[in-house]
Amino acid sequence: MSTGFPWLTVLIVWPLVAAAATALTGLGRGRPAAGPVTGGGRFGAGVARTVALVGALVEVVLVVGAFTAFDTGAAGTHQLAETHAWIPALGASYALGVDGVGLLLVALSVGLVPLVILAAWREQGGDHVRLRRYLATVLVLEAFMVAVFAARDVFLFYVLFEAMLIPAYFLIGSFGQGAQRRYAAVKFLLFSLAGGLVMLVAVIALYLQVPAADRGPQTFLTENLTGIALDPTAEKLMFCAFFLAFAIKAPVFGVHSWLPDVTQNATPGTSTLLICVLDKVGTFGMLTLCLPLFPGASRWAAPFVVVLAVVSILYGAILAIGQRDLLRLIGYTSVSHFGFIVLGIFTFTSLGVSGSGLMMLNHGISTGALFLIAGFAIARHPRSSQLIGDFGGLRAVAPVLGGTFLVAGLSAASLPGLSTFVSEIMVFIGSFARWPAAVLVAVPAVVLAAVYVLLTYQRMFTGALTTELAAARDLDVREKTVAGVLVAALVVLGVAPGPVLDYVREPGAVSVELVGETDPPAQAPTGSTDEPATEGSAL
Repeated sequence: MSTGFPWLTVLIVWPLVAAAATALTGLGRGRPAAGPVTGGGRFGAGVARTVALVGALVEVVLVVGAFTAFDTGAAGTHQLAETHAWIPALGASYALGVDGVGLLLVALSVGLVPLVILAAWREQGGDHVRLRRYLATVLVLEAFMVAVFAARDVFLFYVLFEAMLIPAYFLIGSFGQGAQRRYAAVKFLLFSLAGGLVMLVAVIALYLQVPAADRGPQTFLTENLTGIALDPTAEKLMFCAFFLAFAIKAPVFGVHSWLPDVTQNATPGTSTLLICVLDKVGTFGMLTLCLPLFPGASRWAAPFVVVLAVVSILYGAILAIGQRDLLRLIGYTSVSHFGFIVLGIFTFTSLGVSGSGLMMLNHGISTGALFLIAGFAIARHPRSSQLIGDFGGLRAVAPVLGGTFLVAGLSAASLPGLSTFVSEIMVFIGSFARWPAAVLVAVPAVVLAAVYVLLTYQRMFTGALTTELAAARDLDVREKTVAGVLVAALVVLGVAPGPVLDYVREPGAVSVELVGETDPPAQAPTGSTDEPATEGSAL
């Protein structure tokens, strides 16, 4: 469904324009005769930061316009669609469009970027040239994030899937803050490239599965590849290739080891974009490519994937409890939470899949809040230490910092009244209808989450105030804005999730239908003569 105005193309192009403007504000000023480059360019560092922030806020206005043009009553269909010839000889098109889940993830990408820019206002050690380049790179990454969630052509999706590694690599390796940032960047790149190359083989194989007579300039459109007859063995192999690439990105247990290294060595803002947005490409790909393109193989692999998801849930939560580094701890919590998302997708129930779609959004807000607020705490330590043991009693001098960190942490633990509770309970209920044993094994992760959140809060913010933190100050206006927006989103989406559910309900039902499954009937009470309701009707 097209609205006439190219909302998605504008949402992709505008961050690139803002990135170029941010980078160009520093031209015209040379390196000082001695010492590091600390000048902000001809217009000063403040202008570069302001240009980046204004550019990101304009993008927010544009995404609001896209929401007004989106019909929530047809959230299961791709809207705001654009299709143009790109490489006709290969059957590749510049095809964009979003369903309800895709639009929410675009909004998550767009909404987090201005908060990351505000949080990074005084980062990069006071080197304004580095800060300017960092902000420009963030805006470039934003363009790729929007594009990959909107791509409706498999070949275009693959190109974007690989291309977004470039700005991500530089954000980790060039602008990170850990001693092993280059190692973490290379590890991230190698893992991602390995998965991408395997997926490329499957993309080519998928193209060859289309009869030669049926190949045309739009062969790679997802709707054209959905439902084609596939050799069962070839379908399973192609599914495994796609799933491996997405599992690395997600990340799922077994191919997750790059993630804690990245979160420990990247800036909190970079981790926010990589873990809270970029990694959603993995679960989004499972939902929008693996299930519709390979329905038979998805059903075949579901038992293994469900076991893998449950292992991820428990493994991430247990390892988070034992971490000494604060940012590494938050990284492991995401391994656990991504397990919930994968579990919901492969339940093949409307409620479970819808819960996963909603959890992609809620996890991004919750974990983004944890990363950015943790970054504020680290910035207050005289040595910028990330070790939890180097803090203590911080609540006494920074009560707002402590309070917002606690709310973000409780959201990660799925406290009722906060956003993640809604999506997590949807995944649990939807999964129980088809995989009750998996849910029973995964439930203890809720208790483990409370343990790592409350223990971390206790060690950092309660007890006697350490000498090093005696002069620490509470959040300033800029930091309160960042934390306040995220905490408000957690509360609003937890108390009144109804409007957002309208965007995930129909895509969940469509995904179940495409994979060839139906919702298990609900068990009627003993003695009831009513027709059993389906899970989908519960929504």
